[in-house]
Order: sequence, then structure tokens, then C-alpha cells
Amino acid sequence: MRNLIDINTLEDGVARKLLQTAKFYKSKGRGLLEGAPLLGRTLAMIFEKPSTRTRISFEVAMTELGGSAIYLDSKSMQMGRGESIADTAKVLGRYLDGIMIRASKHETLTEMAKHSNIPVINGLTDISHPCQIFADIMTFEEKLGDIENRIIAWVGDGNNMANSWIHASKVFNFKLRLACPNERLPEAHIINWAKDNSVDIEIMDDPLKACKDSDAICTDTWVSMGDESIINPEKIFNNFQVNEKLFEVASDNAIFMHCLPAHRGQEVTGDIIDGPRSVVWDEAENRLHIQKAILSWSLADKLI
Repeated sequence: MRNLIDINTLEDGVARKLLQTAKFYKSKGRGLLEGAPLLGRTLAMIFEKPSTRTRISFEVAMTELGGSAIYLDSKSMQMGRGESIADTAKVLGRYLDGIMIRASKHETLTEMAKHSNIPVINGLTDISHPCQIFADIMTFEEKLGDIENRIIAWVGDGNNMANSWIHASKVFNFKLRLACPNERLPEAHIINWAKDNSVDIEIMDDPLKACKDSDAICTDTWVSMGDESIINPEKIFNNFQVNEKLFEVASDNAIFMHCLPAHRGQEVTGDIIDGPRSVVWDEAENRLHIQKAILSWSLADKLI
């Protein structure tokens, strides 16, 4: 089953081929892709959390690949009224060709994949966000070339995005430096996985040290959607704002990355996210091209 649970769960070589396929699709421009590789195929998109980029990019990607997508709000499904994830997965497999789920809990995703006889794609969970990381790496390589052996700095919350950057560091062989408050480190099992797999990461509480000579500085909101565990984010993250001071120690051509939505004046200053170093709009666009690649592989086993 060609599931996308996390980047590090893909077979060797698949991640790089997904990027190559996304670049190919981007070169073809917008509109219905010649050959319509997903003609007649249907994707269910289950959302337990609100979405802008994930919903639109997957829906447009399916349309331009010749298929169709069905939006399912979990609250309006029987799953939201007590039907088990296993039963839901078995039923959807009788109607559809694939499932993309944006889940509050990672366990919902894995349970869906366990009982599904059609591919399941991680559209975001509390643990990881692989689709976004693919778009980020695609954007990095468009701007600065191969990401291998480069230095990526993460500043802020050790959230699902930080976890996926750790996974990607192993798969794409780059150096990752994470500056996080001690109260908000990445998941312990992710850190342990990195240690067991000799991933080149450093975790610290000094953003300046993390950003020194870095090729990209990345961040996310101080409080992730649905996270009620952070009571006073301004106090916790006061020293973890991405600003010009951090870029002064980064490499001369370092870029700024953010998965969006952003809060100017909190995790990043307006002059950075709206300035010449920012590539956030390219990241957002590349979600579309990456989704096309993921869907082509997952639903039709087609890669460049």
C-alpha cells in the first residue's frame, strides 16, 4: 500500500522521486495535465482541523490530474458521532481510490491506514506534516540548489513541523539545528529515532547559535492549531522570534521559510516575512505541485 504516513516511512529513493515528479508537474503549468493520470479516480479528504492550503492544493491537484476530490468534515460524518475509525476506513475503501486525512491525533491517521485497503495520506497530524516539508525542500532547492549537506535552522516550537524536519534531515542528508524552549522540545520518540539513526541534528535553546551560517531559517506559529497546552506563549517564546538579528549571523543568501498561517510580530517580524529573503509564497504554491506528485504515486504508482 502506497501510504504517506511520514517521510521516513517511505521506501528508499521514493522521497527524491516525489520531488522530481513535483518539479516536472510544475514545469507543465496549470490546467488539466495531458494524459490525465488520475482520470476516474476519487480522493476523500477528511478534515478534523480547518485548512486553507491543504484543502485547496489537494482538491486542485486531483482536478488537474483528471480525478475528483470529496471534502468530508469529520464533525458531519458518522465518525464524528462515534463510528469507529476502522469501520469508516473499510466503508470508504468500497467507494474511493484514496484517503487524505488532516487529523488532530497521529493515532487517527495510523489507525485509518491500518484498516484501509486504499492508500492513506497524512495531510497533517499533531506529530508530523510531511506534505509541507516536501514543499519546503522543493522550494529550498529551487532557490539554493541541492539541500544535501546544507544547514537548516529551526527556531520556535518543537511541533509537528520540527518533527518532520528531523525526519527529512535523515532522508535528504542535511544538517538541522533546532532552537526551541526547553518546555517545547520536539517529541521524545522523534529525538530518540534521530539518535538511533545518526541523524545530523542539534537541539539547543540559543537561536543565534542555531542560525549561525545557516542556509535557511524556518519557523511556525508559537501555538499550533488546537494546542491548548501553552498558557503564556509570549513568555515562553519571547527570545525565539525570527528577525534581522538572526539573519545577520546566517549565510549571505539565507532564505526565510514558514508553512503559514503567520503571525507578524510574534514568531517573525514583518520585515522578514515580507522582505526579499522570504520564500513563503513559493512554499505555498509548491504545495500544489507536491500534492500532484504524492497523489500520482499513491493512487496510480506514477513517478518521474
